[in-house]
Amino acid sequence: MGFIQAIKVCLSKYVVFSGRAARSEYWWFVLFVILTNIVLAFLDAAIFGANPETGESTNVLNSLFQLAVLLPMLAAGWRRLHDTGRPGWYLLLPMALGVATMVMLLSGVAVFSVLEGGVDDPETLRGPAAFLGVTGMIVMWVLQLVLSVMMIWWLSRPSQEETNEYGPPVA
Repeated sequence: MGFIQAIKVCLSKYVVFSGRAARSEYWWFVLFVILTNIVLAFLDAAIFGANPETGESTNVLNSLFQLAVLLPMLAAGWRRLHDTGRPGWYLLLPMALGVATMVMLLSGVAVFSVLEGGVDDPETLRGPAAFLGVTGMIVMWVLQLVLSVMMIWWLSRPSQEETNEYGPPVA
């Protein structure tokens, strides 16, 4: 499948999470999204300029595009995992780990805030809190890295040549 055809197929299957997507279909669409993001970043800078205080440009066009292709990217990845014989929901694992990390961080802050109220010298809790926080962040970062590399590995695997539980191979 070529570049233009992959874009057409992925956009025409905007929210189709069933079936399979060939490796070329998925990766050509990923390339389209990356290239469009780059072009829109330049257009945003040219049209809207930069904030004089921070030097950051406003990403209006880029944000709208990313919002528009969120579902097609998710659907294409979902179908791509189906093509390799894996469930599509595996694509949500890195996001789920990110949400779990945020919940753990906020829970840790809440717990140590409550504990500080019951201790005569709150400074005694700062060391253990910092140690647990840094250790937890390192563990979650390593897990996120492993999961992300594994996801790229799965998405780059060859298609299953025979019919699998998600349908016949894509031509």
